[in-house]
Amino acid sequence: MKIGVLKSVLVATTAMMALSGAAFAQGVREDYKPVTEEMLENPPAEEWLMWRGTRDNQGYSPLDLVNKDTVKDLELAWAWPMAEAGIQETAPLVHDGVMFLQTSNAIVEALDAKTGDLIWQYRHAMPEIPTSWSYQANQARRQKNSIALYEDKIVLTTPDAKIVMLNAADGKVVWEKQVLDYNLGYSYTIGPLIVKDKIISAISGCSIAGTAGGCFILAHDANTGEELWRFNTIDDPNNPEQQASWGEVPPENRWGGTPWATGAYDARTNTTFWGIGMPGPYAELIRGSGDGNVLYTNSTLALDADTGELKWYYQHLPRDNWDLDSPFERILVDQEIDGEMHHLLISVPGKNGIAFGLDRDTGKYLWHKETVVQNVVTGVDPDGTVHINEDLISEAVGQEHLVCTSVSGGKLWQAGSYSPLTQTFFVPLTEACNTVAPTQTEFTAGNAVGAVKFGPRVLPEGITDAGLLQALDINPIQAESKWQARERPSMTSSVLATGGGLVFGGDAARYVKAWDQDTGEVLWEQRLNAPIGGYPMTYEIDGEQYVAIPTGYSNSASSISSAFPEIPLPTGSGNSVFVYKLPKE
Repeated sequence: MKIGVLKSVLVATTAMMALSGAAFAQGVREDYKPVTEEMLENPPAEEWLMWRGTRDNQGYSPLDLVNKDTVKDLELAWAWPMAEAGIQETAPLVHDGVMFLQTSNAIVEALDAKTGDLIWQYRHAMPEIPTSWSYQANQARRQKNSIALYEDKIVLTTPDAKIVMLNAADGKVVWEKQVLDYNLGYSYTIGPLIVKDKIISAISGCSIAGTAGGCFILAHDANTGEELWRFNTIDDPNNPEQQASWGEVPPENRWGGTPWATGAYDARTNTTFWGIGMPGPYAELIRGSGDGNVLYTNSTLALDADTGELKWYYQHLPRDNWDLDSPFERILVDQEIDGEMHHLLISVPGKNGIAFGLDRDTGKYLWHKETVVQNVVTGVDPDGTVHINEDLISEAVGQEHLVCTSVSGGKLWQAGSYSPLTQTFFVPLTEACNTVAPTQTEFTAGNAVGAVKFGPRVLPEGITDAGLLQALDINPIQAESKWQARERPSMTSSVLATGGGLVFGGDAARYVKAWDQDTGEVLWEQRLNAPIGGYPMTYEIDGEQYVAIPTGYSNSASSISSAFPEIPLPTGSGNSVFVYKLPKE
């Protein structure tokens, strides 16, 4: 790909107030080329237009200049310190020679993707909240992939529950929309999916006291901000089974059901797929739902992208009592076997680390595969009915059980990747357990209604390594372990699979690594300034392939750090992005 020289018109660093945000305009990117619907559906191989590269969420790039033979020669091209502290969950995007970075507290930066030079920065003006709203304040510190590309604009979702449309060229605000009431506790912690001039987003904060009664996936007009549809994940009056699954709990006393990860989209059927989180309060003893399955928590939802109508759902963990939510990335895979095309949805959807395969046209259960030590699910019937370990359900306040995996996973937000090159699903995981006990807690503004006490994270009995990269051979019939790469520290980043036969990711010990997709052998590693985080990605400019690696503060490192005390964690955040490329010949 031949990219012209970036033309930047440097101006004095001036804070220009625009609506409720502030664009600090260090420069302007002239002649920026718009991102079309056709490009979003079939992204150019040399670019990275959305958080997992493509709408199927595969986290795969076909680029192969960096491969098994050349990866050892990678060298640092440039690095950039991120604009804000907080948990490092950024997903860099690249289009037309520009890298767009988002960080916590709704800050967006545009950088020259070849040199790392800043073009512009936008800082959203956040409202002040009472210091007692601790859970809500933390929402602003864990912003994941909160931007998307649309035409000549950047779509930003913010911690104060707004959608903000920015000019990609200069970071100035075009329009903004207050989606839900931030004062109730609603916020955005993930970015949107762009489909046919629609912004499809999912709200967070649904376990905060003021948000009882509704958690939503919504669609807005990308040009005007007008709401087009919304789907309530915990109150569906069109489905009597969903209503009955909460027992005697009326909609206005329900919490949870947060979609914590951006959904996938299948243009063939015009369907968008989203994972849904845990119920609230976490223990059925406190929430009053009895032995009900509390739909649609811990489920995959298939929605019509035009109307928001539910096509099907599948529940991966019914009757959750332990905050083992199942909202993580849903990946769409097409495989042709004996002349028949199979349309799969694969995922390790929840913290318990169990992989699932579904027919994405019907929601039919195909298979499951356990990965890490877990004691919550006892089995899955041939029809897909999941059975839980009822011995781990507390019958009294304070009654404690050791639950595996821990509230921190198992699997967490760190996304897996699927390689069509090897038909392998790569999943970053952590081995961990903790005790869980219900508590009696006053529900207060800005704070969660979890009402449980978690003990320290510990390794399962007989396990000495916290970190695991699991490679699964995938087909429509089953998933089988291809290889496992175990290590003492926990995995702290998402993983990236490439056409060069590599898998990139990293850990709490600050090592970024490239594994061989076929064998799991580490072919390259570098130790950086902080735990590896966010979503590694790759792109190509002027015939050179770049690999971008985010680093910074990681809850996935600190929560289980007692399992590897010989590896000290940095005391600062260190949030940065490191970009590598091959040396010129």
